[in-house]
Amino acid sequence: MLDALDRRIVAALERDARISFGELAEEVGLSKTPCWKRVKALEEAGVIRGYSTRIDPARIGFGIEAFIQVSIDFEVSDAFEAAVKKHPLIRRCYATTGEADYLLQIVTVDMMALDRMLREELSRLPGVRRTVTSMAMREIKGDISFAEAAARALKG
Repeated sequence: MLDALDRRIVAALERDARISFGELAEEVGLSKTPCWKRVKALEEAGVIRGYSTRIDPARIGFGIEAFIQVSIDFEVSDAFEAAVKKHPLIRRCYATTGEADYLLQIVTVDMMALDRMLREELSRLPGVRRTVTSMAMREIKGDISFAEAAARALKG
């Protein structure tokens, strides 16, 4: 579990992963070296899994975002998961409970590309029996602060 100082470090890095160690240390009330050591410890513990840039898919040509519930023949689940991990248009994949076995989040450039992807690619992944597709009309909330969520959970 994170202590209050680690939560402040994580919150600052969530806001701006490009912040310098000097600025981060000042923001959380540490000197530079102890701050750096805490960040390294958070990385080694797997709390911080990496640093990345958030890209707006629509601004680079991916105008369609869809969520696809997938039911599979479970004896080939390992092969299905391996294929999903390799597919460049599948942003996220979750194993789920309920009617479907998986929920995929995908992006495509347009409806024709989505249709092609569903018919020619997704339907041919190992074990796929059934898919149900829902289109995202607009994003209401796209991210959370895990540091804020952790702080709130600790209050409850």
